[in-house]
Amino acid sequence: MNSNGLLATEGKATLLVVDDTPENLAVLGELLQPEYRVRVANSGRAALRIAVSAPKPDLILLDVMMPEMDGYAVLASLREDPRTSDIPVIFVTALDTTVDEHYGLELGAVDYISKPLRPLIVLARVRTQLELKRARDWLRDQNTFLEAEIARRMAENQLVQDITIHALARLAETRDPETGNHLRRTQEYMRILAIELRDHPGYAAFMSDRNIQLLAKSAPLHDIGKVGIPDHILLKPGKLDADEWAIMKTHARIGMEAIEHAESDAEQPVEFLALAKEIAHYHHERWDGSGYPEGLAGNAIPIPARLMALADVFDALITRRVYKAPLPPDQAREIIAAESGRHFDPNVVEAFLASFDRFLAVAERYGDDEKTLLAKLDRVEGRLRSRAGA
Repeated sequence: MNSNGLLATEGKATLLVVDDTPENLAVLGELLQPEYRVRVANSGRAALRIAVSAPKPDLILLDVMMPEMDGYAVLASLREDPRTSDIPVIFVTALDTTVDEHYGLELGAVDYISKPLRPLIVLARVRTQLELKRARDWLRDQNTFLEAEIARRMAENQLVQDITIHALARLAETRDPETGNHLRRTQEYMRILAIELRDHPGYAAFMSDRNIQLLAKSAPLHDIGKVGIPDHILLKPGKLDADEWAIMKTHARIGMEAIEHAESDAEQPVEFLALAKEIAHYHHERWDGSGYPEGLAGNAIPIPARLMALADVFDALITRRVYKAPLPPDQAREIIAAESGRHFDPNVVEAFLASFDRFLAVAERYGDDEKTLLAKLDRVEGRLRSRAGA
């Protein structure tokens, strides 16, 4: 079936016969018209025009020896044009040497019929090539369908995966006064930093398009370990004492272990979980080695965790928390810049400063509704009072 569906709907394949001799056109036309729809062209250039018009030919019978533009040149042009590159071509010619036949087949002709024409051979060759074309078209349609079905199922799986990630992240949110918008903002901050560092010599090998996508996908799980921290510590409005702080710091390891268990349950490696585990485990490490839980320093800190360290702190600075009021973004920028080489990777800080306007756009786009946030803080205080009363 051709791209216009004519073979299926009208029962006849369309043939284009190309020859500069009217008598040859008449002979082939008379032979083929009882079974096929026949279009004719008396020159190579006319053939190229007709080949791209409706009804598109299912097969072309092409004379080799023509003035101005011979059959070889016509075939080359047909193969170069995406609209005609898949139309099978049979050479019809008085040239009958093996060299000529080989040359035509090397150029892409599917068959070679010698003049003088023998009707039964012509009909048999045409029928064979049309059947082969039907088979190729059927396979192509099947492949197209299968590719579309695979794409649909992959998109469906991707959606399920994304929903699962956010469901897990929101599980941590139910115990933490931060909002779901914090997850969205830090996700976008990670994407911005990754894109900004994509061409940096020290990061280019890691910052493939795929890894940038996975970084953004895994970012919402950075604080999943907070589900294991008791309310009286997690929700404490004041400063934590030494013992409480020691417990709070365990959320990094708890998050890593939870993701590690998820990895072990999977039948095959899941890319984003590997990055999510690094982010959850190491995003509180500091460039100078004074962070936790492992006290890693410099390039020993995985790249995903270095990006999340900055994204998480920036968002904490500019948003209201149970223990603090929000800072103006410009002040947060100065704090981040001052921590370059101490808390943060200097290259990540440079990327942040270069993309600060994009950070602000994300913060504005996914800003917290003040009433919703205050209501959540009230619920947190209620939970604390209830526990104190108990």
